[in-house]
Amino acid sequence: MTQQQLNPDLKIRHISMISIAGVIGAGLFIGSGAVINSTGPGAVLSYALAGTLVVLVMRMLGEMSAANPTSGSFATYANESIGQWAGFTIGWLYWFFWVVVIAIEAIAGAAIMQYWLPDFPLWLMALILTIALTLTNLFSVKSFGEFEYWFSLIKVVSITLFLILGLCVVFGWYPGVDSPGTVNLLGSGGFMPTGFGSVLLGITVVIFSFMGTEIVTIAAGESDHPAKAVRIATNSVIWRILVFYIGSIALVVTLLPWNSANVLVSPFVAVLDHIGIPAAAQIMNFVVLTAVLSCLNSALYANSRMLYGMAQKGDAPKAFLKLSKKGVPIRAILFSTVFSYIAVIFSYISPDKIFLFLINSSGAVALLVYLVIAFSHLRMRRKFERENPEALQIKMWLFPYLTYATIFAISGIYIAMLFIESLRVQVVLTSLIAGFTVASYFIFIRKKNMINKMDENALQKSADTTRI
Repeated sequence: MTQQQLNPDLKIRHISMISIAGVIGAGLFIGSGAVINSTGPGAVLSYALAGTLVVLVMRMLGEMSAANPTSGSFATYANESIGQWAGFTIGWLYWFFWVVVIAIEAIAGAAIMQYWLPDFPLWLMALILTIALTLTNLFSVKSFGEFEYWFSLIKVVSITLFLILGLCVVFGWYPGVDSPGTVNLLGSGGFMPTGFGSVLLGITVVIFSFMGTEIVTIAAGESDHPAKAVRIATNSVIWRILVFYIGSIALVVTLLPWNSANVLVSPFVAVLDHIGIPAAAQIMNFVVLTAVLSCLNSALYANSRMLYGMAQKGDAPKAFLKLSKKGVPIRAILFSTVFSYIAVIFSYISPDKIFLFLINSSGAVALLVYLVIAFSHLRMRRKFERENPEALQIKMWLFPYLTYATIFAISGIYIAMLFIESLRVQVVLTSLIAGFTVASYFIFIRKKNMINKMDENALQKSADTTRI
């Protein structure tokens, strides 16, 4: 007998740890250096403002997920509240985003492994990492949850130890290292040495570091207590961003000069070296590798579940509804993985053209996802209040005002990117891909739906005629 439904095998401990550590990625450990170098200590504000937007979006998504948990997550909500074209478009854009991320993370993980295995071919290591985590996802959702649990635990322990060590230095409790006081915060050109404009510019870069926080609401659809899982994830998102992102960035700019070359390369390694931790580079390489593998694992999971959810709604081929005996959407996983292998191949044969095009085309997808979540929330909230108010176990604050404010802010960031030379190409290409996806819906899906409806009407008329 064929399995018909996804198995709810993710436990609350899996969801809790994924929700806690889902925000900790390579973007924090490595990407934060560029933001600090261009913004100064004011980078803390960039992370705080971007984090506030993500908190608001997650609150909206949490409200909808608690009321209606589904693996299709926001694509399903867009389908139901805005229209099938919106669900189709954002679902495929999200799938495309993670296909590219899988390739990027596989290459990044292979590059880190070469730190210990310098003679091992990069392409082979990328292939091994992708296959290993694909097999993990294929085996069962529980195996995905276990791997992600331990990856997340390593990240949480690492960042917690970093915060403890950093605070000890700040308060003068660490032997052999003097507290810097406010010298680095205010001494090299002030808190915002390049002006408040650079802080706002930093937001356009920082907000992409938070992509992935929404995966926990997708995973909640396979939890044994979905509403409780979503509630835990949603309620913890504020302190997760406050402690892990804003807290760690604040420590980096307090302990080291913001314009230090070492901060630009790797801010966390620079801090550990400053404190005098032996083998700091090796320790951080291991932590970053864990973050990369965690992202790769989650990307494979999110991709397949989004594809499965779209297939349920008719936005993807019904073949992707095929499940294994353990309730895993095996075809959806393999389909997504194959496209990621192709992307990895492009990274070698055409890194400066095709692969760069793929990266830039998916660059602004996060903002479109957040925007669709906010618009979906506007309609779904009113629908629940009208038809099923008791389903609202989690509520968005100050509705609808904060929802409108979030839409305005995200739209502003998207438009602002058009005027930033380094980001303009991402917005243009993402917009073109989005336009192509919308056109595909009206050419293929809507046309198919109209034909199906005509066939149904014809059958109904035939049946009525026969009865007469």
